[in-house]
Amino acid sequence: MNMCNRFALPDSFANMAPTAGLPVVILLAVYNGQSHLQAQLDSIVAQSHTDWRVLASDDGSCDDSRAILHRFADAGHPLVLVDGPQQGPAANFLHLLRCAAALGLGRHPIAFCDQDDVWAQDRLRTGLSALSHQQADSPALFCSRSVITDAALVPKHLSPLWSHPPAFTNALIQNIAAGHTLLLNPAASGLVCAAAYEAGRIVMHDWWIYQLVTGAGGMVLHDKAALVFYRQHGHNLIGANNTTRARLTRLGQLSRGDVRCWNDINIAALRRSAHRLHPANRIVLEGFCDLRRRSLPARLWALRRLGIHRQTRAGTVMMWFAALWGWL
Repeated sequence: MNMCNRFALPDSFANMAPTAGLPVVILLAVYNGQSHLQAQLDSIVAQSHTDWRVLASDDGSCDDSRAILHRFADAGHPLVLVDGPQQGPAANFLHLLRCAAALGLGRHPIAFCDQDDVWAQDRLRTGLSALSHQQADSPALFCSRSVITDAALVPKHLSPLWSHPPAFTNALIQNIAAGHTLLLNPAASGLVCAAAYEAGRIVMHDWWIYQLVTGAGGMVLHDKAALVFYRQHGHNLIGANNTTRARLTRLGQLSRGDVRCWNDINIAALRRSAHRLHPANRIVLEGFCDLRRRSLPARLWALRRLGIHRQTRAGTVMMWFAALWGWL
């Protein structure tokens, strides 16, 4: 049974002292995360912005993850735990968005949280400050760079600093909004919570959100500062994507048809929420869908005309190579 449809907000959520603004709702997806979950929770407690609530979804863990979350709530921290759909991380985050809406939290600022990262102390404050300068009724998404670390949290390098501004024409073919750094303003939260009921299957929640916010004409703010320590270890489902090995992996994904399958899924999800997109971006979406069926000359011409692009020269070369072979 979907737990988010059958309980009221607990005292730790409902009886907090009034504040000047809406509390941040932190969506935490959990699955067998006992090794690093406590460190992540500790970094949330240490945030310089203290007005937050955690909504966690456990996706069928068979370790001590649930016990760790229960102890966190028993210590007086505002947390609601729901049962996940057990269909993978993307479905779990969509489930969390639907639960946030069902609990009346869909118009709060929403931060996304991975179970094995550690947040810099000012992660929330920095994001909220940046979003405060945007129009309140327009969707806006804040994201940042990360410190890529090993399993012991020893820093290795920084995530990429992207060359081009965020745009729907980039989002269709690439994700630059790392999910573990995402923070939405209330208008963006309302947008994605509503679309979560429509989306169906998605590839990755962060890619879908990047597409949806830019597609709706919203703003994406990418901070140059690294505000999250992102662990890379053997159990990461998705790792840092800026290494030579990762590029070779993507080439293999292209040739196997993985990327074409992902684009099929993304297009279907966006079409289900097409009424939420800016009219100009609906045209771009349909143009991208159409070009994938065209013959070679028409395909390449349409790709250029629509302005679809990746962030780096190497990525752009790979995109055109994929278009050449019909792998998009």
